[in-house]
Amino acid sequence: MIRLALLFQGIIGSTIASVFVVGALVAGVTGLWPLLGLAALGLALGFPVALIIAKRMMDD
Repeated sequence: MIRLALLFQGIIGSTIASVFVVGALVAGVTGLWPLLGLAALGLALGFPVALIIAKRMMDD
């Protein structure tokens, strides 16, 4: 299951990170560090989401 979650994390984490960055840019956030922080937050949130998805897929 952890291998499946790691595979999903690359896809899910980058998607969440890009949504956060685009949302911040639309909101008018400028500057490198706030955008990098949001991207890192998106990548960090991607792992628990990937674990949940992998767990639900393996339980079927």
